[in-house]
Amino acid sequence: MMHDFLANNRDELVARCKAKVAARPGRKASDHQLQNGVPLFLEQLRQTLVAEDAEEGGESLRISGGSGGTSPATTEIGVSATAHGKALLGLGYSVNQVVHDYGDLCQAITELAFERDAPFSIPEFKTLNRCLDNAIADAVTAFSLQRDALQVHASAVEANERFGFLVHELRNALHAASLAVTAMQQGSLPVSGATGAVLKRSLAFMRQLLETSLTDVRAGGQLPVPTTIFSVADFIADVQHGAQLDADARGAVLVVEPVDPALQVEANRTLAHGALVNLLGNAFKFTHAHTTVHLRVQAADGQVRIAVEDHCGGLPANYRTTLFRSFAQLGKDRSGLGLGLSIARQDVQAMGGTLTVDNMPGVGCVFTIGLRRVEPEGVPGG
Repeated sequence: MMHDFLANNRDELVARCKAKVAARPGRKASDHQLQNGVPLFLEQLRQTLVAEDAEEGGESLRISGGSGGTSPATTEIGVSATAHGKALLGLGYSVNQVVHDYGDLCQAITELAFERDAPFSIPEFKTLNRCLDNAIADAVTAFSLQRDALQVHASAVEANERFGFLVHELRNALHAASLAVTAMQQGSLPVSGATGAVLKRSLAFMRQLLETSLTDVRAGGQLPVPTTIFSVADFIADVQHGAQLDADARGAVLVVEPVDPALQVEANRTLAHGALVNLLGNAFKFTHAHTTVHLRVQAADGQVRIAVEDHCGGLPANYRTTLFRSFAQLGKDRSGLGLGLSIARQDVQAMGGTLTVDNMPGVGCVFTIGLRRVEPEGVPGG
């Protein structure tokens, strides 16, 4: 009888299945992780055969279901196969692996039966095939449903993050524009002056954000980031005007060190501007009262490094794993969205640059943007 054969050779069948699994690349799962797979199915198959040998049709259907499938929630095989399918998805395997697991057992049973000259009846083979068919169907269905649910969730998270990025950058630009308008009103400043230029750049930045977002939506988020070559000194001067307004509004002190007028970089000026504004805003927000925020530029190793140093007292112990994570907020001030540093790093990396942080416990931290340096035409080493 097949159920006696399965009971007497259980360990050998499981071992053969494990050997077949191990022969396939990329399969590393513990016995505990796969406890709803082959070993459990083997016992359920044996119990089904015992019930049918005793002509207990109801018990057989309860364990393994009828031909053509039954709701997974109503059979023992369905419940365990569903759990097995979800487990394999969690381990990062493909749907093919789900099918292979049960196929391995069928192959192991027929091979061992042939070796030991243990013939089975046609009804027993039909029961074996029915159980395998139901288990595979239930496991694949669970695998697919879980995978689809995870994909939908991932897409929703990504869409939420992209929307958060847009809102965050628009809010930054609106904040700068508001500060410029307030300064112009209080000081009767002309629109043609430096403060008026901050207002104009902020409005232009908001318009470009919206246009870029619309273009990105139409292209499915696959657009490359355009870059240009520009003067670092001019770039820092542009950022400085708006940053000074923000520093004054927050009661912080901004010190901008002189920049070599010959320095040039190749980058996306809009993204670089947004990233640096985020770093400066973060520094003004967290630097301690009556301390300074330094903005300095250095050239080294083919890069121009733009550093923002504050006196926030240093970063918490877990900053390496959480600092650049979207919506992460490590400080006590939770007035923002927790997106500034995440946006800054993604923008810098999108144009081939780097964004790093150096922690100075008890003092503060230094965020550094590294962009590709470009030598002026006619200068050796470009």
